[in-house]
Amino acid sequence: MKKIKAWFKKHKPSKRRLIQVYAALLFNANLAGFATGTISQSPTKNICTPGLNCYSCPGASGACPLGSLQNSLYANSKPMVYYVLGIILLYGFLFGRWICGFLCPFGLIQELIHKIPTPKIKKGRLTRVLSYFKYVVLTVFVGVLPLMYLSPGFCKFICPAGTLEGAIGLLSNEANVGQFDNLGPWFTWKFVLLVFFVVGCIFMYRFFCRFFCPLGALYSLFNKISLVGMKVDKPKCTDCGICVSKCQMDIAHVGDHECISCGECISACPTKAIRWKGGKWTLPENEIPTTLDMTPEEIAIAEAAVEAKNARIAKRNKVVKVVASVAAVALLVGALVYYNGEYVMDLITGEEETTTPVETQNSSVTLGEGETQGEPIPEVGVEVGNLCYPMDIPLFGKDGTLGEEMFSTENLSGNRITVLNFWFTTCVPCKEELPDFDRIATEYKDYVDVIALHSDTHRIENVTQWISENYPNSDIQFAYDKGDAHYNALFSGKATYPTTVILDENGVIMAKFECKVHYEELKSIIDQALAENVENAQETSWKKMCD
Repeated sequence: MKKIKAWFKKHKPSKRRLIQVYAALLFNANLAGFATGTISQSPTKNICTPGLNCYSCPGASGACPLGSLQNSLYANSKPMVYYVLGIILLYGFLFGRWICGFLCPFGLIQELIHKIPTPKIKKGRLTRVLSYFKYVVLTVFVGVLPLMYLSPGFCKFICPAGTLEGAIGLLSNEANVGQFDNLGPWFTWKFVLLVFFVVGCIFMYRFFCRFFCPLGALYSLFNKISLVGMKVDKPKCTDCGICVSKCQMDIAHVGDHECISCGECISACPTKAIRWKGGKWTLPENEIPTTLDMTPEEIAIAEAAVEAKNARIAKRNKVVKVVASVAAVALLVGALVYYNGEYVMDLITGEEETTTPVETQNSSVTLGEGETQGEPIPEVGVEVGNLCYPMDIPLFGKDGTLGEEMFSTENLSGNRITVLNFWFTTCVPCKEELPDFDRIATEYKDYVDVIALHSDTHRIENVTQWISENYPNSDIQFAYDKGDAHYNALFSGKATYPTTVILDENGVIMAKFECKVHYEELKSIIDQALAENVENAQETSWKKMCD
């Protein structure tokens, strides 16, 4: 028993590790997302969390500040740029790189990977020089590429958090098996980079954080002025260098731009010269006057005053700790209930969406929720068999401008089939399937409306230029998935591109593709729908699953 107690005492997590785990759980409180393979669309996703945590992670409860900054820059959205920069400035002034040491989920992942027992590469002059490379990454991939080349460079080409948490987090769920068809060379490149960073973290402490992380580079600019961080009492410091040698980061001195304020140096300092920044909350030591002209009575009075002050501060700190701990636990419990309560209740009550196969030419045809083979009961929604959610879609005019003309799913005319395709210009599978939609729009122009809704994350002028260069005379009606609607996220539940939805003449969803769709598949569905009369068309619902 003593050995067991000794083992637990030796391996019990530090306060910093507990805070790291707490932050990772709080910022990824949507645990149900891992079970369903979907991304939370909660209003809290409009809030930037402090650390590097991908927006597309199934568990993410907020947005990544770095991803938000890039998207706002290349979308040329000034209000969003000001908002995100303001959030980053606030975090920087309050915490600096303390965020890296305590609140960054990907920082925790790196530290856990580093615990794998292998020979470790120690820091030196070379690693100190290489630590400045993250400022190059910040400048080029977060600044230059989004502004000049309209691309979220870091997210698209480098970010290992996005690959691990977002891509792999979603692809590991069986519900997203069809998304493997959408993977392209950039995913392969980023997966190779992820492996490189993981291997680097095994042998070097916080490999990605030290040399590549642009968010850490941003926060490092605030280290000297942040309210939270490390402070050295110079009169006590003997410049022994133990703190620098003890630190695994590439610091030149405690509290510089490479310091993540982990606090490991406090216990290592032999003169106790290092402490947390705390202002009035920190009791300065040696407050007892030691002047030679003081009488013993005066010294005793001064000592009693200091002891009384220490007792008041200790009591206050104890109250603060208790209140802060209760508030933190309540916040975490509230977040877990908010994100997962409905999913847990569905599991308890056994409520699930069920589908019943229908005998038709296509073996993947199923009845949607709310339908029976005898009498259809379409409900408004976004699933197969539902009456399509009401949408007013702004169309691009022939001159390429976004005019007043709208397409409404509530006012479908005649016996026309409607095809809604969600795409954007830098999505490779989206562009690969557009020729098939163009062919359908041409061959079935008298019977089918093909509406191609472009994502609102790109500047309109660049979208219209691309359309005019590639599809100047197309029968496709190009439209814009306006920012206040986000219809793609509504249909896919996780902002998947490409997504295609096919409606019958009454606006009932016949088919939904959350992957690339081919001409033969589109033609098969449309031909059968056109061959049936109105009554039969309302009785048949399609749902194409991408296996």
